[in-house]
Amino acid sequence: MDIFRPHVDNLLHHIHANEGEFDLQPLFFNLTLDTTTELLFGKSVNSLKEADDPRGAKFANAFDVAQNYVIQRFRLLDLYWLIGGRKFQSSCAAVHNFVDVIIEERSQKPEEETSKNDHYLFFDAIAKDPKHSSDRKALRAQLVNMLLAGRDTTACLLSWTFFLLAQHARVLVKLKAEISSVVGSRTEINQNDIHKMTYLAKILKETLRLYPSVPVNTRTARRTTFLPTGGGSDGTSPVLIRKGENVAFCVYSMHRRKDLYGEDAEEFRPERWDEDLPEYTKKWGFLPFSGGPRICIGQEFALMEASYTTARILQQYSSIRLISTKAQQRTWTGWSTHGTEGIEKISQQKQKVTLVLSSGEGCKVSMTR
Repeated sequence: MDIFRPHVDNLLHHIHANEGEFDLQPLFFNLTLDTTTELLFGKSVNSLKEADDPRGAKFANAFDVAQNYVIQRFRLLDLYWLIGGRKFQSSCAAVHNFVDVIIEERSQKPEEETSKNDHYLFFDAIAKDPKHSSDRKALRAQLVNMLLAGRDTTACLLSWTFFLLAQHARVLVKLKAEISSVVGSRTEINQNDIHKMTYLAKILKETLRLYPSVPVNTRTARRTTFLPTGGGSDGTSPVLIRKGENVAFCVYSMHRRKDLYGEDAEEFRPERWDEDLPEYTKKWGFLPFSGGPRICIGQEFALMEASYTTARILQQYSSIRLISTKAQQRTWTGWSTHGTEGIEKISQQKQKVTLVLSSGEGCKVSMTR
């Protein structure tokens, strides 16, 4: 937990300083940028404490600008070159220069000095690979790729979790009771505590079901094969997939299928994971981290960070209220069939799909202690 603790402390400082109405989503993006850069590089950009490290703040801004351009260029496929220009090039250069300096600094340190770190560093692991140790450009590319994967996904998970908790008071009360029973009067939370918070794990799992961080994905066939169903007028015939062809799949839609998750598949209900779901649902019907040989290698880190952050915040705040924006209007849906509370849902919910699925309206809340 040492890698998370100081950055969550910084996050809580921001929340305390802005009590009232504020947006959690950008704070979560800063938090995950800080933790991921520390894991990868051995030093954080400290974007939540930008006054302490202007170089880190410059990197964080350049990273955001470059990523937004990459998303637009990706959508244009062969016409990607229409988007870019000096701003894109300068942002990429700033990101590359920042990473190159860190690579150079760590490469100059004696091996016995770098091995004294208290926690695992991705840089040290990948730098030992012969394919990357002699190729600084390839090493930089791997580090930036991991940063892209590690920051936005966890930030979105945290944002959607609090978005849902703010609308489901019964779930929030039950979760706070679990945190209190596990941690007691202690202020510190350790890894064993997190493993005991089984209801928190179900909440995160249910959040990832409704709002998978990567809602759409693709895979390329390594050899000619076929899908058993999906073809023909009724969708029951096989589909031929030739070697080299891409197969796109929508995790977002699959996670909301009633044949996999029941008639209430659109509803946020963490207790669903206590039920006897079909075996195929458990195996390939739930893919927030993909599956097979390309499964996300950082899923345990992401879930631990989301769990620790959620628990720390709820130790200090008793209630969360979602602030309606111009694009959102509250509608009462009546009494839940799974409890005695009425569920207040946000209609006209704006969702933004880039490399990940985030809330287009942020996560604007009011929190009280």
